Amino acid sequence: MGQNITLRLDKELIRKAKVLAAQQGTSVSGLLTRHLEQLINEEGVYETSRQYALALLERGLHLGGKIPCPREQWHDR
Repeated sequence: MGQNITLRLDKELIRKAKVLAAQQGTSVSGLLTRHLEQLINEEGVYETSRQYALALLERGLHLGGKIPCPREQWHDR
């Protein structure tokens, strides 16, 4: 069972939210719940992606290719 919260919103915003919710076949509460869940899920995906990217940077990337001779030979003339 969910927990109730109280919001203070402008009357015109509430009216528009009721119309939008009715168009989508839900309540204002359902509309807000769905959008909050979406925001939270997006934040979780972002954080997971961020951690993965940081781990790649820490580990480094192999860009392929091999140097056929030691560095010193490149500078011998």
